[in-house]
Amino acid sequence: MIPAGGSIDTQNTETTTQPSRTWRLDFDRGRAAGTIDGLDAVRQAVTKILQTERFRHIIYDADYGVELANLVGRDPVFVQSELRRRITEALTQDDRVDSVTDFQINIAGDTATVRFTVVSSFGSFQEEVTARV
Repeated sequence: MIPAGGSIDTQNTETTTQPSRTWRLDFDRGRAAGTIDGLDAVRQAVTKILQTERFRHIIYDADYGVELANLVGRDPVFVQSELRRRITEALTQDDRVDSVTDFQINIAGDTATVRFTVVSSFGSFQEEVTARV
């Protein structure tokens, strides 16, 4: 709250980009091992987002993770469109991710394999996620 009679000078403000440096997670050993930055940090963030079911863990806010669990048993046409939308929505919550493109979705039995390109402020990379449907 600004005190009565006070003001904020918005004319002389500068926008700064925060670093994306974070701990490198060794998923096989279950520990942090050094630090990463740039595209590697975005790749790790994407991996973590895609491995976290949205709304399941109270440690994360409602914008973190992806909703894949409730697609089980749904019509394949619906599943395809929802996978595109939900993955894009989940990943673009990270302000380093500009877009998610080039979706390729293969549904075989009760499994959907989704391949796509993540376009970030540090570059692009291919990603894949598998979901039960």
